[in-house]
Amino acid sequence: MKGSTFRSYLGFFVLLGICLVVLGFSPPLGKKVFATAFRNILFMLSVVPPIFILVGLFDAWVPREKVVERLGETSGMLGMGIALALGAFAAGPLYAAFPVAEVLLRKGVSLRNVWIFLGAWSTMKIPMLLFEMQNLGGAFALSRYLMSFVGVLSIAFFLDRFLKEEEKEAIRCPFLGE
Repeated sequence: MKGSTFRSYLGFFVLLGICLVVLGFSPPLGKKVFATAFRNILFMLSVVPPIFILVGLFDAWVPREKVVERLGETSGMLGMGIALALGAFAAGPLYAAFPVAEVLLRKGVSLRNVWIFLGAWSTMKIPMLLFEMQNLGGAFALSRYLMSFVGVLSIAFFLDRFLKEEEKEAIRCPFLGE
């Protein structure tokens, strides 16, 4: 237990060591590194708690049967559309999508729809589209959005098609134990 806890934080300790070495060799650069890390930690602390509250409310209030009916293995195009819309209308960094994806898996959502949700969250957010239209032009924004749409659906389709059933169960299994 103690070893696995240390192993979980090994990356953090390695990065902390590198930052301390940088601070030792170049104090101005080291201070800048620590200031940036501190700002990022504060930003994460402002984003993650509201996400966990929303995920907890979703987990408690929405029955599993309704989620499986609309986003489960037999949901078809409707489920893909809902997953795409859930990801596209989201706001926030990608790491905020993983707790949501975890709850979706526990609620019985198909892996294909979870991949679509994560892909849409990472590349097809509506606020990002509006920003791109304003700053990079409509043609660029729409072509990038269309290519992202094709890419997200293709990746989800190929993962669903070519992963073996055992591999899919290995992905689902940690989330179904509760």
